[in-house]
Parts: sequence; C-alpha cells; structure tokens
Amino acid sequence: MERIAVVSTELPVPSCQSRQSNGYRVPGTGNSRYHSFVHELAERVLQTIRKKQLLKPGDRVAVAVSGGADSVALLLLLLELRSELGIVLSVAHVNHKLRGEESDEDEEFVTELSRHHSLDLHARKAPLESNRSAGIEGTAREFRYNFFRELLSAGKVSTIATAHTLDDQAETVLLRVLRGTGVRGLAGIYPRLRLDVKDRAVREVVRPLLGFHRHELAAFLGERGQGWREDLSNRDLAFLRNRVRHKVLPLLKESFGPGAVDNLADLAEIARAEEEHWEDHAEVRAEVGPLRLVPFLQLPIATQRRLIRNWLEKNAEELSVTFRLIEEIRELAQGPVGKQVESAGGYTVRRMKLGLGVERGDERGPADYEYPLRIPGRVEIAELGICIEAVMADTVARQDAWQEQWLDPARLPKHLLIRNWRPGDRFWPAHTKEERKVKELLSDRHLTGVVKKSWPVVVAEGIGLVWVRGFPIPSEFRPRADAGQVLWIRDTELNPEPR
Repeated sequence: MERIAVVSTELPVPSCQSRQSNGYRVPGTGNSRYHSFVHELAERVLQTIRKKQLLKPGDRVAVAVSGGADSVALLLLLLELRSELGIVLSVAHVNHKLRGEESDEDEEFVTELSRHHSLDLHARKAPLESNRSAGIEGTAREFRYNFFRELLSAGKVSTIATAHTLDDQAETVLLRVLRGTGVRGLAGIYPRLRLDVKDRAVREVVRPLLGFHRHELAAFLGERGQGWREDLSNRDLAFLRNRVRHKVLPLLKESFGPGAVDNLADLAEIARAEEEHWEDHAEVRAEVGPLRLVPFLQLPIATQRRLIRNWLEKNAEELSVTFRLIEEIRELAQGPVGKQVESAGGYTVRRMKLGLGVERGDERGPADYEYPLRIPGRVEIAELGICIEAVMADTVARQDAWQEQWLDPARLPKHLLIRNWRPGDRFWPAHTKEERKVKELLSDRHLTGVVKKSWPVVVAEGIGLVWVRGFPIPSEFRPRADAGQVLWIRDTELNPEPR
C-alpha cells in the first residue's frame, strides 16, 4: 500500500512499511530516548499483565485494533512483550462503515499494519446506519462483542485484548455518576470480562491499558514513528461521552488538577473490590420467589439495598433497577399489606403479609403506543387523534409565547421516540425545584383514566424524557440565547379523513 490517509497530524506521519521515501520515518529510528522510553512503558504493561494475571503462556490473543492511537499502541506493546509472555498474537477489526471511505481506509490501515508485522487479521464488515440515534455506540459495541464471541467459539483465539485506557475509565465513571448509578456502576470498566461462548470454556476480554493515560500511548507511538488513524466523530459533541471527554474532564482537570482523572479511576478500583466482596456475601443472595420480610427488615440499610437488587435481578430479569426503585421497595417493605409499587416494563412489586412479591402484567395496556420521531418530522398518533411534529425554528415564528417549548437540537439525537408515559418515568419541568414522577405531575393536573394513561412523552435514547405534553422543557435542554436554531415539538388535532 503506497499511502495511509488521515493519520494524526500531531506527530510525524509514518507508513506501516519500513522506508524513508515521501517523508516517512523508519519505525525504530529517531531520537536517542526511544529505547529507554519503550522499555519503561512496556515494562509497566508487563507488570500490569502479570499482577492482574490477564494473560498466560500459550494464549492466542487477538488485539482489537480500530486504527486509533490507543489500539495501535496496545498492539505494538504486546508485540514487544510476546516473547516474554509466551503468547501468539493476531489482530481483530470491525468495519462499521459509519464514515464511508474513511472507515474503509481504517480497515486498509489495520490490514497493512497486520501484514507489516506478519500477523493474522480477523476482519468483519458490520455496517451500521450513520443516521441512527445516539444508541449507535451501544449497537456498534454489541456487534463487536458478538464478533469476539464468534472468534472465541471457533477456537481461532483464546483471548481478546482491548485498548481501554485510564481516561476511558474516568469518563465511564463520571458518565454513570451523572446519569445515576450505584457502587456497581462506579466499578466502571473491568480489567477482564468473561464472555459466554458455545463450549462454555473460560474465554475473556482483557484490558491491559486501564492504568495508562492516552497521552502516554501517543508519546510511545511518536517515539516509534508509528502513525494512527483519527476518527473525527470522536470530537462530535452530539455524543454524550464526547462532551464529557472534551468539556467536562478538561474543566475538572483545570479546576482540581490533573489528578482528578486518576482519582475517578481509583474510585472504580475501590468499587470493584466492594462488588467482589458483596458477590460472595450470603446475606445479599435472594431466591426466585417472594422476598421474606422477617430477616430482611433486620438487615442494615446497605445490605437491604443489595438484597433488593439481587432479588429483582432474579425475579424480574428485564427490569431496569434504579436507586429510586430500590428505595421505593424498601419503603414498601415497611408499609401496610396490600400496597404496591409500579415500575417500568409492566412489573408490580406488592406488599404481602409475610414478604414482597413481584409480578408482571401485560406489557402493553390498551392505551400503550410507541412511534419513532425524526428531527424534523411528523407522527400521527391514532390512539389520541393528534399529530405530533418536531419542527425546526426556521419554519415557525419564534414567538415568546412558545419559548417554554423550545429545545436545543444540538443536545439531542436525530431520532426520538414518542410514546405514552410508563411507570417509573420521571421529568423535571423548568422552573420547578426537582425531578418528579410523571404520574405525580399528571395527578397534580387532575388527569385520570385513559387520558392520564395515554399522555404523550418524548424520549431521547441514553438521555431520558425531554418533552412531556403541556409541561415546560427541562432547563438543561433549553437552547442558549445565541442559538442558531431551536427545535419545537408541538401537537395538533388530526384532520378527519374525508368519507
């Protein structure tokens, strides 16, 4: 291959081939710091692998290489260490084709890198629609891990190594804190993740770089004269993780020092140890069936919370368990017989004479509906006899009377979901003190019956409710005064069809 396009411009641009023509540097040549620097970083990686027992002699390790700096650095570091570790290396790459030709050039780059180092390449094309909602990251991850399972099940490799870094860990912890989480969520990215495969053998994804910063890896590549691919979507602030990466974390480091990132990663380490302890604790293991109250009510609050989570996971697998739900169930356990708590997904937890029971009703009640809503776009809700539109500001008069309904389109995915509210939904209208259950907001307006049950809301994947009919938009989604565009979600009555 004659050229590798769109590599980082921060460092010299190399080829995967050892040559000096066209301004390329020869890998392995350069300033005198090269050998000592590489030895230091590789030695630290080796110590991490041995301390955490991530790899063992004889492992056939596929390094997941996207072409980005972190994954390229991981590959080169393991190449340095493979003789010492006694492992066999190969490369795994998934092309999601999200960036058109650039994605294909990523694949070419990884192919050439594998060829240059005489490594087998396991490549898979798994196209995703570039215009999907913010859930595209989760979908892409699911595709990749299914591919890893296929490689492991086929016996082509025994372990997958991914290049998650200390910075990734800090971002993950912070994201989960901001979205709401417990100790399990604070545990962040685990150094090793067991994957279920067909032969039920122990197969794992390992993360040897969780203790290393991105800038260390970029410096390592610079010393090696090795380029990488830059994915410009990693700077797209429409994605929540990118906003944390490029706005929130830099602000934290500026305000509290660079150690803030390390402290978040340390918190994950502490939380993982807590989780491992509780997993072996008999008091927090529930059984399938009712949760008996006599021993439960005698437990400390922390143990009660753990036990409720475990009980729900065993008796309502599809239920999304939140801290608020756990607290409502704790209160229910101390209340009168017959009371109940409704949760998302149609589950009901009921207070019985001797314990708590969980049951699931019909997933879809008579008033349940759900439709995708594009931006801009229009959806007819036949169940309500109304039409709901997502209109951009340049097609409507920007009147002060409608400002309470304006949203900032830059903070939302391109696709939204419109549905009736469900038990557990919460919303924070502007000018109010706190977030509340939608059920309570509607009750305050004296709505009842089918009208209340079918009240429409708009959901943004990964964010939550961003619009509830008749209520002011939450302050965090309101556009700035200098915003170039605003989004207006409005509802109108359907015109009757001519007979």
